[in-house]
Amino acid sequence: MPNRIPRVPVREQDPKVRATNFDEVCYGYNLEEAMLEASRCLHCANPRCIGACPVSIQIPNFIGHVVSGDIAAAAAVIAEDSSLPAVCGRVCPQESQCEGSCVLGVRGEPVAIGKLERFVADWSRENGINAAPGTRSEATSRLLPAGQRPDNPPSRGCRGLEDPTQVGPMTAVAVIGSGPAGLACASDLAKKGYAVTIFEALHKAGGVLEYGIPEFRLPKDKVLKAEIEAVKALGVRIETDVIIGRTITIDQLFDEEGFKAVFIGTGAGLPKFMGIPGENLNGVFSANEFLTRNNLMKAFREDYLTPIHAGKTCCVVGGGNVAMDAARTALRLGAKTTIVYRRTEVELPARVEEVHHAQEEGIEFAMLTNPVEILGDEKGWVRALKCIKMKLGDPDESGRRSPVPVEGSEFEIPAEVVIMALGTSPNPLIASTTAGLETTRRGCLVASEAGATTRPGVFAGGDAVTGAATVILAMGAGRKAAAAIDGYLKSL
Repeated sequence: MPNRIPRVPVREQDPKVRATNFDEVCYGYNLEEAMLEASRCLHCANPRCIGACPVSIQIPNFIGHVVSGDIAAAAAVIAEDSSLPAVCGRVCPQESQCEGSCVLGVRGEPVAIGKLERFVADWSRENGINAAPGTRSEATSRLLPAGQRPDNPPSRGCRGLEDPTQVGPMTAVAVIGSGPAGLACASDLAKKGYAVTIFEALHKAGGVLEYGIPEFRLPKDKVLKAEIEAVKALGVRIETDVIIGRTITIDQLFDEEGFKAVFIGTGAGLPKFMGIPGENLNGVFSANEFLTRNNLMKAFREDYLTPIHAGKTCCVVGGGNVAMDAARTALRLGAKTTIVYRRTEVELPARVEEVHHAQEEGIEFAMLTNPVEILGDEKGWVRALKCIKMKLGDPDESGRRSPVPVEGSEFEIPAEVVIMALGTSPNPLIASTTAGLETTRRGCLVASEAGATTRPGVFAGGDAVTGAATVILAMGAGRKAAAAIDGYLKSL
């Protein structure tokens, strides 16, 4: 029977080799491997995997096409619901979503849905197939003014922004942020016939996908760039180096630039620190800065001049995916790296796969350990991380057992660099420059389940609303907001 077939393993770089380079760790399936793994799917009458997917991909349908070898058809099924399949196939926590709901996982291993999604997306890219429905070709020539093609954009207005009113009869919608929430929202709106412009504060599109996720997990030029180009092929325009709240405000987008609705998908890029002594020493970084220097600004490449300092010894404080990314990056930059986490390995919030890869690569884990001070030398540079041992007490609000300090257990871990990976919160710039936008105590935008904020015509989703979460949850929020924006504009 098909469900007796063991899960097909995925080929990976040898841990000792990959710990010295930034090439992608996982090689992915080939066609034969993908077809065999896809044949394990039971095609349940009530597929729970679909309901567990935040963007509701019709998983059994695309897997069925993989079984028959029709990869183009599989890509078309995925494209109906996801604009970033190659990204999601690599970085989504499938074990707690689609694969976590797979019936085969009850007594064995679930179907490798994420790896199959990645295979389909990679195959489509490598074979020059853009499966996205509504890709601008004939549709664009109908809706743009005569002689105006996507590769020949309209003239810029007085603020240097492309004039959305020049896109024929389509209603103009602004999307702030080109991360997963913004890209998903823009894609769905473009498919519905809206003229969408994404405004990105950085010089490259992609948001956290570009600056936050290392090359060894998500290749930028080969994978991310291609998926962003597919979104642009829908007719979506992307304006980089535009800081909403500084370059231009939301009020100006409405009043002067002609946009009829705005979606805020700016993520949560404001790093958190512990507030312990020594955090102002040289050699202390937020994971955000450290990863941005390496990923967006290519500090790991010899042909770039971006400065970065990993030291000979590095401590990363935190236990999430960002902590794993920072630690594995520091390791590749030559530092002996230790992850410091106040609970046990069981409570680590990072993906099991990422923890496994980090351990394989030689990263040390100091569990039940909490920093109390960062110690410096006479020149103001980090020399050690002073910690205290912890034990688990009663569960906290999240359901995890609260760590309690063990008196008299202080000790030092030698370190030249300390990276704080303790989570992030939304940047307050947009809320502080836009009347009518309410925020929570944590600085997140207040929005309904559908994404409507407290200001009419302004919608929001992703980490800007929830705080730091996952790529696929942000995409799901972006899709919900796109549907709400469509309903709002049709009601005017």
